[in-house]
Amino acid sequence: MSISFADRSDVGVEEVPSAPNAVEAILVLDDEPGMRTFIERTLASKFAHVETAADADEARALARKTRFDLMIADIRLPGAASGLELAREIRDRYQVDLDVIFITGYSDVYDEVDALRDTSADVLRKPFHAEQLLAVIKRAQDRRRAAREQFLRNREFEQRPSAKRIVGESESLKDIWRTIHRIAPMPSTVLIKGETGTGKELVARALHDLSGRRGSYVPVNCGAISADLIEGELFGHLKGAFTGAHQARNGLFSHADGGTLFLDEIGEMPLALQAKLLRVLEERRYRPVGGSQEIPVNARVITATNRDLAAEVLAGRFRKDLYYRINVVDLKLPPLRERKGDIEHLARYFLKVLSAELGVPTPELTSWDLQQLTRYDWPGNCRELRNVIERSLLLGNPVAQFLCESTLHPAEESTAGSPDSSLEAMQRSHIMNALAVAGGNKTVAARALGVSRKTVERKLKEWSDEGSAETAH
Repeated sequence: MSISFADRSDVGVEEVPSAPNAVEAILVLDDEPGMRTFIERTLASKFAHVETAADADEARALARKTRFDLMIADIRLPGAASGLELAREIRDRYQVDLDVIFITGYSDVYDEVDALRDTSADVLRKPFHAEQLLAVIKRAQDRRRAAREQFLRNREFEQRPSAKRIVGESESLKDIWRTIHRIAPMPSTVLIKGETGTGKELVARALHDLSGRRGSYVPVNCGAISADLIEGELFGHLKGAFTGAHQARNGLFSHADGGTLFLDEIGEMPLALQAKLLRVLEERRYRPVGGSQEIPVNARVITATNRDLAAEVLAGRFRKDLYYRINVVDLKLPPLRERKGDIEHLARYFLKVLSAELGVPTPELTSWDLQQLTRYDWPGNCRELRNVIERSLLLGNPVAQFLCESTLHPAEESTAGSPDSSLEAMQRSHIMNALAVAGGNKTVAARALGVSRKTVERKLKEWSDEGSAETAH
């Protein structure tokens, strides 16, 4: 039986799972007691939390204590602050993603124009029926959900890996598949371990898809965001929290509420932020940058790394308490060299998918192709295999011919004394060829190989050390 973890994106950008009820907590602000009572009675049985305030000071006090999704406010209020001004103040100071519905008993068109300049606002004229109010709230819910889903579509489209599935029949993959089915519905944190290109994000996606969680899957690569920006990216920030924060912004924890937050390459996370992440995992609450109020969150956290985190802990580069907190369940993905029997399945899958994407005929894999593919060590794992096949399709060469031209020299083949030395020679030739094509640029060569720059540097250092040892001998 073929094992595959699909992310349902073979034909385009994936459908993001529907968010839970986008409006749960509502703040009602009106100086008329009768209007407050009417709105509260209309909404109390339909929403989890409804609070009312008679003036701006009371509304501010409630906003400091509770995270509201929607505010229903009279445009004109007694006192210095108008409903418009107060809504903007609460958004900037406390609640970035607050939606607003303004109500008014006046026919002043200028009030309505000012309100409608706020793209998240609707205006409802008094008097109104309960059905009218509920219809306007429904529009706010739809708008909120659409904005959230569009954000996630854009982010996932930008960050989605090229490979769409993990495919194979090896016993190690079957064991992983059984484990995924067992732990997917649980809320526990999971640490996915494995070398670059083994499919860690696809496993994280499978855990989310099988979890039954109604919220969204939000991936973030901790190594791709600078240390100065990653805290705001995760937790969001308020307006003016730091230089350049001209407007408030939600963080990825907010977008993952009710769903899954995948922290890839967590070993790259700065130590100072590790302490804050540990607190979020323990307390299920986070604080935006520049904020004073903690916001509750229900997001399952899945992490991944290609580092040895236990060694990082001993070296003082990773917090011991965070390591034990994220390592409730660990999944170790085997490198491709340890499951050579899956290479044929992966190669056929990549040929089929990539030939369709490139608009070229799907070539056949010969026995010679498969022999050469299985002889290679694949330091970049599945990602490198995909890149080799894509290059062969682009250049019109058979896969094995392209691989041999890139990685093998006749002298190396004939003088190889053992399987290990042959594989090492192939790997060395492949990396050196990529460096030559890239003009010595390690970053470009690593990208072409489908591995990290650190992998290329590590192999070059190993070969340099070996050469030094031979010279000394």
